[in-house]
Amino acid sequence: MKHTSPIVSNQWLFENLNHPNVATFDCRFSLANPQEGRQQYETSHIPGAYYLDLNLDLSSEVQKHGGRHPLPDIEKFADKLSAMGVNSRETFVIAYDNSRFAFASRLWWLLRYLGHKQVAVLDGGFNGWLASEYPVTDVVSTFAKGKFVPHPQTEMIVDRETVKNSKDLSHVALVDSRDNERYQGIREPIDKIAGHIPGAMNYPWKEVTDSNGYLLSPLQQKQRWAQLENSREILVYCGSGVTACVNLLSLELSSIHTGKLYPGSWSDWISYDE
Repeated sequence: MKHTSPIVSNQWLFENLNHPNVATFDCRFSLANPQEGRQQYETSHIPGAYYLDLNLDLSSEVQKHGGRHPLPDIEKFADKLSAMGVNSRETFVIAYDNSRFAFASRLWWLLRYLGHKQVAVLDGGFNGWLASEYPVTDVVSTFAKGKFVPHPQTEMIVDRETVKNSKDLSHVALVDSRDNERYQGIREPIDKIAGHIPGAMNYPWKEVTDSNGYLLSPLQQKQRWAQLENSREILVYCGSGVTACVNLLSLELSSIHTGKLYPGSWSDWISYDE
């Protein structure tokens, strides 16, 4: 199945829901209540969808450094994808949430990082699916058999030292994806230290969608990045490397392919100052 856009509509997913090479993943999650996403999935989800938990599946255990949501162990994550029917270079993966791509884009980015380009997020998310009156179920999907072989694209990530040494270079742009109040240090609900990495510009991730979780137009996406489109590298971070992926999705939609993720993000950056 060929699909080049990183976004699919509710109608497209409904029409392709039973295609043998389409696998759907529910990524709903709440930072305030980590059990909530799975509970929502078990109550109602898109038919055939599997559930992936931000903490348990899309991240690894928290250490002293590395941030609040370190990247998952590659082999363990690959095994999970294989057990959920994902085949490398074959399966078209659709990720959705109900948080304006906050968690679905993490799965989108992770798969691309592991060399799997056949992945997209669902425009409007689960709420949009419900609004379109498409079917839902409470039947938990049974494991399928696939073969996912990871091929990490290490050039897609940067660590703290790289950010520190390159953030002030003229050809490098450093982007903070958090809400402006957190960027400014006015409000910090999660991390122990408020503020931002010196030299970072603020591009809040919620600007990628409207209030209902639908993507703004390609033209609006491109205009948003106009100031940075000639940067050779755009280093993107947030609080823990999750919502930064929404900005990386936006860059991709704008045909800007210079974005890199700082996975540890602000929570890793400040871990050296605590």
